[in-house]
Amino acid sequence: MLDFHRGGCKPSPDVCPDLSASEKAGRMEEKMSGSVFGKCFQVMTWGESHGKGIGAVIDGCPAGLELCEEDIQRFLDRRKPGQSRFTTQRKEEDRVEILSGVFEGRTTGCPIALEVRNMDQRSRDYSGIKDVYRPGHADYSFDAKYGFRDYRGGGRSSGRETIGRVAAGAIAIKLLREFGIEIKAYTKEIGGISISQEHFNWKEMENNRLYMPDKKAAAEAEALLEKMMGQKDSLGGEIECVIDGLKAGVGEPVFDKLDANLAKAIFSIGAVKGMEIGDGFAAARSRGSFNNDRFCPGEDGGIFKATNHAGGILGGISDGSPVVFRAAFKPTPSIASLQKTVNQKGEETLLEIKGRHDPIIVPRAVVVVEAMAALTVADLLLQNMGARLEHLKLLFGEG
Repeated sequence: MLDFHRGGCKPSPDVCPDLSASEKAGRMEEKMSGSVFGKCFQVMTWGESHGKGIGAVIDGCPAGLELCEEDIQRFLDRRKPGQSRFTTQRKEEDRVEILSGVFEGRTTGCPIALEVRNMDQRSRDYSGIKDVYRPGHADYSFDAKYGFRDYRGGGRSSGRETIGRVAAGAIAIKLLREFGIEIKAYTKEIGGISISQEHFNWKEMENNRLYMPDKKAAAEAEALLEKMMGQKDSLGGEIECVIDGLKAGVGEPVFDKLDANLAKAIFSIGAVKGMEIGDGFAAARSRGSFNNDRFCPGEDGGIFKATNHAGGILGGISDGSPVVFRAAFKPTPSIASLQKTVNQKGEETLLEIKGRHDPIIVPRAVVVVEAMAALTVADLLLQNMGARLEHLKLLFGEG
């Protein structure tokens, strides 16, 4: 049985009058770093693409959850490089090691520290561009913010940073399954080629290299990718995610809305340029009489909706329907074509990127989207524990 008395929310400095000024400043500095996500199920990721390793620390996971490295590894295996012609050929096993927070196969309620060692860095591939700003990358903005940057593979802004997210998300996914909540994402579109509901098949997603649940669309997308690679170019795409089994009532009504926190989580993924929930932007072209989801009485005495234009969220709170959202990913900015840009002195120059890069980000990002969705829901689920007095009485007993 999970023990919710262990771990949990950290109070903010504002509600901790006993903290010294330096302790309050330290906590504010921690928040300002931008590497921490969540309030109750809190995750801090660390590491760079060409550093010694990458990892995460999870604080607030309840004690008693059965957990081993293989539970995390199966998710990391889905995002690791070198799995197909359409991913970077960097050879990394991405083997995770649990350093703390698990004893005799169960979480202890203490922080869970995870590490993945980098084994196949080729920093020399980047020495020729250390003084040049790559179009579509964060080189210039990092220089503008920090005054210098780790140019090896993009450093902290590299897609390899998502290892920590996926590792932490794997734990969140296992926690959510204790409550019957399942999260599944898939590639919906690549380069304008979309899956068809007529040919939709979950099992097919595991049979192609693009994680598309449509055999015909996957074949067309692969052919287009081959063409783009021949032209030294790249493609973007769209991922759809479904959160099933989430009961009504999860999410906070103002600043920590379920949809608002999902949006922050998904937009924090480096290549995401757009997101929509439910009908999304189509709702702007709809009518209230069509967009409103009619409530109906359920056979078990409950309530359900006849449609799900809202995508499972009303007023920032889950309504019991599947939560459905989509994320748009830009084309991989690292392309082998000759590009015009400038160097750090502002002088015009030509750039030809060498090294190992994905011609498309989307297939490896599917599991990243699942992970960030899971971290969001797990955090709000734990926040929700104190929403009703009767829930607290069930947990702690009556006086």
